[in-house]
Parts: sequence; C-alpha cells; structure tokens
Amino acid sequence: MWESAGGLPHSLRAGPDALRGSVADVPDTLTIVDNRTGLEYSVPIVDGSIRATDLRQITAGDDDPGLLSFDPAYLNTASCKSAITYIDGDAGILRYRGYPIEEVADTTTFLETAYLLLEGELPTADALQGWEADVRSHTYVHTNVTKFMEGFRYDAHPMGMLLGAVGALSTFYPDAKDISDPENRYLQRVRLLAKLPTIAAYIFRHSRGLPYVLPRNDLGYIGNFVNMTFEIGGKHEANPVLQNALEILLILHADHEQNCSTSAVRGVGSSHVDPFSAVSAGIAALYGPLHGGANEAVLKMLDVIGDKANVPAFIEQVKTGKGRLMGFGHRVYKSYDPRATLIKQVADSVFAETGLNPKLEIALELERIALEDDYFVSRKLYPNVDFYSGLIYQAMGYSTDYFTVLFALGRLPGWIAQWEEMLNDPEQKIARPRQIYIGPEKRSFVPMSDR
Repeated sequence: MWESAGGLPHSLRAGPDALRGSVADVPDTLTIVDNRTGLEYSVPIVDGSIRATDLRQITAGDDDPGLLSFDPAYLNTASCKSAITYIDGDAGILRYRGYPIEEVADTTTFLETAYLLLEGELPTADALQGWEADVRSHTYVHTNVTKFMEGFRYDAHPMGMLLGAVGALSTFYPDAKDISDPENRYLQRVRLLAKLPTIAAYIFRHSRGLPYVLPRNDLGYIGNFVNMTFEIGGKHEANPVLQNALEILLILHADHEQNCSTSAVRGVGSSHVDPFSAVSAGIAALYGPLHGGANEAVLKMLDVIGDKANVPAFIEQVKTGKGRLMGFGHRVYKSYDPRATLIKQVADSVFAETGLNPKLEIALELERIALEDDYFVSRKLYPNVDFYSGLIYQAMGYSTDYFTVLFALGRLPGWIAQWEEMLNDPEQKIARPRQIYIGPEKRSFVPMSDR
C-alpha cells in the first residue's frame, strides 16, 4: 500500500518497478488525482523529474494497462542521466563537464577537450601527451578504405561518403564488437578520433579529383587535417589564425546534450553494436538538413538578400510570414547562444586574414536590425551557432556541402563520450519507445477476389 500526500491509501496496480520505496523515502512527491476513478496517487520527484513508468500504476480498471506519457520529439522527456554536458537554455549557459564553454574554447585544444568529455576531467600534461601520442599513432587508414572511397562518384555528397566510410570501418576492426572490455573501448575511441579526420580529408580531395595526402604525424591534430585537405604538390603554408579558428569551431561543436544525432548514437548503441556503427547513426542523423544543414541555409538566405540595403525589406518579409530568418533561435536556447558570441569573435579574426566577405556585411546588418526589433526580441530569436560558422568555413576554403562533415568532426568526441556513458549506465536498456496505437480495431481479412 502507498499513502498519498493527503494520507489516503490506494492499491498499487503496476509491477514492482513502477514505484520504489515509500513516499517517506523521497522528500518531494507529486500528487495526481485521476478524475476517472477518484483515486489519488503520489509519485516521487527525483532530480526535478518523475519516472514515466510510475504513471503505469494509474489505471481506469483491471483491464487498463496503465497510463502512458505522450511526448512527440521528446520535448519534455529525459531519456537518460548524463554528467557530460550541462545546458541552461534560459540563461544561455553551456558547460562541458562543469567547465563554461567560454573557458574551454579559449584555453584548450580540441584533443584536450575530447579528453575532458571522455574521461570527465582535464588531463595532466603527461596524460595529454600520452593521449595525443595514442591518437597520432592511428591516423593512417587501411589502403582498402581508399579503394572503397574510390567507388563513390566524384559528385557524391560528402556526408553520404562519410556515412558509408565510417560504417565500413566496423568491418576493418571486428574486435570493436567487444564493447564490454574497457581497454578495447579505449582503442576504438582512439581509432575513431584518429581516422575520422583522415577520411574527411580524403572525401574533400575525392570531390575535387585530387590525390589523397597521407597523414603527417609531425603536425598537430588540426594542422594534420588541414594539411591533408589543402596540400598541393607537397606544399601547404599553414595559417595559424585559420587553424586556431577551426579548432575553436570544432570545440564549440564537441557536444550539445541529447540532440538528434547524439540520441541516435545512444539509441543504436543501446543494441550493443560496435562504436563505428553507432557513430554512423549519428552521422546519418546529422546528414539531415534540420540538424546539420543550418549553416548552409544561412548562406543561401544571405544570397537571397543579396545586398546590405535589402536587409530591412527582408526583415519585413520575415515578420509577415513571407520569409524565414535562418541562423536565429534555437530549440534549447531561449536567450543568446553562448557559442554564437564566441563564433562572432572567431569571424572577426578570420576575416581580418582573408578579407571581408560581402555576405558578412549582410549578416552583421541582419543581426543588428533583428536584435533591435521587438518582434524578434519578444520571441527571443537571437543568433545561434550556425549564423556565422558557415561564413567562416567558406572563408577557409570549404564548400557548403562539406560544412556538415566539419560538424561531424567536432561532434565526434561527444558522440563517443555519450555512447560510453550509456554503456556504463546500469539503468539503460535497449531503446524501445512505446507507442499509442490509433489504427483500426480487429478486422476480418478480405480475400483478393472480394476486394
């Protein structure tokens, strides 16, 4: 028997996992009155949430299996507990393992950030040196991978190539299936972080009909990727400002809580598939224009506007529903995206090197007017991380269809960290959402002759 908050006892109809302990064990409870039956229920509140399975005890009768929660797109449902990334969308806060994104992006390298996300703590100097050495020793890919990639058409979409190549890696490393061994998981995370930039660079060159450039392990992580991407005739003059900008952009994308691609990695990973296949699921989700294509959409919008003088008219079109303001607003952030502030600073440094992009003038004017207009301010539509990132990638020499590959490079540490956290969580099981059936009741089958 449970006692409700009002002191009225009621019977527990659900199984033994529906409610745990007693109300006295939990200081906070939610009292629910079922107006269908008049029964009152107490549900424990833990970490600001209730267990969805606790609702199963609420039934309209003995033949009722219990109440379900209905939440399309998981707008208010937590599917896991995580210690990796903290977001406060109302306050515009993003933290990696408790560290503000502003400090992480300003003071760490990408591999140092990856270590933080994966291990939970910032590395010591010795630990970072060992981590970098481990990654450096796995940057080469099997020559069969290049043969596999040569099977793609010259105009194949870079994300489709990345999706296929990373999925294929699971066949090159069958030992990756032993996900119960921590040492083996470490090896696979190193392989993924080391080989994805190499594959991404090969994709860039494949699209341009250029020969592949082998990794140079005398270069740093970002420098090696840039060299494999842009080297011509054995020569490439590195631009430290652009490389630093790229590193910051990748850090800003390294993890972002339970977004579509991260949820895909966790969901597919919950079947205990190898990490290459799980990460492929994340790449597939990121391939979708609603997730990974936002910065490309910003550039297309700027092309439509065409000139700084046309911005006021475009703003009015947006306000009347005749246009869309891309790169503003966010599903999570209800104030300014903290990453957008950092990216704007990066944009300044990049364009000081490459020269002013006419699109930047349009973007700046668009941001200025939108931030002063009550229509957008009242709706909390502020620039997000995608507003400037596309302009920066374009200034670096990357094509718009390649932007999402760069996004995947940045998000990889978060995917791996979330995958491993899911495996080590004793409460996680294979993902299996419930559904509410709204189809027809039982019907008699109609033979073909009678249809």
